[in-house]
Amino acid sequence: MNSSAQVLFLCLVINSLDSIPNGTTVLVKNVKASDLKVKLLEMGFSEGKQLRVLYRAPLGDPMAIDIGGYVLSLRNVEAAQVEVEIIENLQE
Repeated sequence: MNSSAQVLFLCLVINSLDSIPNGTTVLVKNVKASDLKVKLLEMGFSEGKQLRVLYRAPLGDPMAIDIGGYVLSLRNVEAAQVEVEIIENLQE
């Protein structure tokens, strides 16, 4: 191997939507195969879609998400089926 060669590794961290903190903007990377997949795709969770986690109920479930200009309530069980990449975190 040439000693002047450089190798660049790009590491994307993929999380499930239920683990994303409030105020975070993410890109949908994948919807896992499950009984909920069709329902989630119909609600707008398509690959490349940008969304923001707005807030959670006092006990943490469900969560409110801004997706495509509307606010959607999603249970943690449903959110766990959506794999996302963080693109902006506005938490302090």
